Amino acid sequence: MSTTRALSRRKVGWIALAVGVLVAAALFIAWTVASGRGEPLAAASSPTPTATVEPTPTPTPTQFGPAADTTDYDLAGLPEITVFAIVPQLPVDDDPFGELTNVAARAKAAAVPVFAEPGSAPVASLPRDYYYDGTVVPVIEQYDAWVKVMLVGRQAYPSGGNPGQLTGWLRTQDVELSPQEATVEVSLGDRTIDIVRGDDRQRVAADFGSGVEATPTPLGRSFIMTVRTEPTFAYTRGNPITYLSVQSPTLDGFDGGDVAVTAFHYHDTRSGRVSNGCLRVDEAAAHALAALPLGTPVIIRE
Repeated sequence: MSTTRALSRRKVGWIALAVGVLVAAALFIAWTVASGRGEPLAAASSPTPTATVEPTPTPTPTQFGPAADTTDYDLAGLPEITVFAIVPQLPVDDDPFGELTNVAARAKAAAVPVFAEPGSAPVASLPRDYYYDGTVVPVIEQYDAWVKVMLVGRQAYPSGGNPGQLTGWLRTQDVELSPQEATVEVSLGDRTIDIVRGDDRQRVAADFGSGVEATPTPLGRSFIMTVRTEPTFAYTRGNPITYLSVQSPTLDGFDGGDVAVTAFHYHDTRSGRVSNGCLRVDEAAAHALAALPLGTPVIIRE
């Protein structure tokens, strides 16, 4: 009986010891978790770090050509670029047989400034509209902020300086640009006139009349200024006259006027060197040339 009681007391002691160990273990785990040392729980609750991607900066484009000029100029008092203009500050074409851009320019506003060179003050104004036209002008150099163009008018009369094809600079912000599809090529030596559109060459004259030695037809590039039919000019027989931007290299004026404009026109006498500088053509050629858009470039070679 006493032995049985002793065994029972011993069993109870072992059970109490086991319970104590389990309670201690539970308290240790709880303390570990609370103190942040529970690695499994920390791993489960920590978000995966995400790499920060820095945006790529947009590169600033490099401007092609002369720097832009956004000045708002007062055009009052500046000479207007027309067929009658004499503007000594503007240069004549320094590359009369140079490449063309196949682009034309026209003023967006009623008038826009014309510059002798980018970065200088304007020396003239180009109107959007004028009775004798000359306001759609071919671009011979093109940049981001500027275009160099051919212009009507002259730097000087032949008796007082260089009357060659006038040029100037316009700001691209001031003009509308449009493509040009055709060029007129004239050969005085071969006596031919061709209308060229890309690879297509249309011969409109296999002979024509040109200027005599004292009043030669001006060489180099110019453009179609305007087209008129003048019933009072009996020699044209009612056919259209296609006037060019360039004027006589020897005549200050013609027929009582103060301009001496070169033109394609009909004439009964139209072979060889027979004119005051104009290009005399037959009826079909007169109409084909008159149908071209204003501003179409014309290149006359010896």
